[in-house]
Amino acid sequence: MLTSAAGERMASRATITRTFLWLAVLVGGPLVGAKLFDLLVLAGAWSANPPQSLAMMPYGKAWPVDTGAFFIPFSAAMLIAGFGALTAGWTTPWRYRWLLCIPSLGILLLLVLTVVSFWPMNAALFYHGMGSSKDTITDAQSIEMARRWVALDWVRVAGATAAFVAGLRALTLPWPTEVVAKDGIIVRVILLIALAGVAGFVIWFVANL
Repeated sequence: MLTSAAGERMASRATITRTFLWLAVLVGGPLVGAKLFDLLVLAGAWSANPPQSLAMMPYGKAWPVDTGAFFIPFSAAMLIAGFGALTAGWTTPWRYRWLLCIPSLGILLLLVLTVVSFWPMNAALFYHGMGSSKDTITDAQSIEMARRWVALDWVRVAGATAAFVAGLRALTLPWPTEVVAKDGIIVRVILLIALAGVAGFVIWFVANL
């Protein structure tokens, strides 16, 4: 039986978790839609016939708005919402908690993939397409790189979709009423280290935009 105080704490955690899940769902839907548009329309155009088509990449003076102006804040909001829901709902049983892990860890991994793979490819393809003195690749390499960019972008679409669906599923399920055992000190230390690592990555990411 739950005491009155314990019941109030559980209700408070449920409210906070669901608030973050609502944010994740409201942000995740447009994020997935925009990512599909970016891949099928924008990337479909500039990757159609490299190197000539690279002039259509959505960067530089020809494009008054960088696509990052949309994706960066929406991804940041999704990351905050995901980790907010995971932190608030950490004491739920794993049959529910695993759904909270996907939006948070999924978006984090996609951001890491963006930094490690997409940022270097974006720069290399853009410089090659505009004939910059910073160009470091050949025409043949630009063709192969554009194909790899599109293939990897499907991974981002799949990951963003999984994060959205998992958040939506967690939001529509009944809130678990079971009282789970408190995590041991080792698990809590690992969680704190992980959260510190996420905070460090976010700070580095923002500083390098």
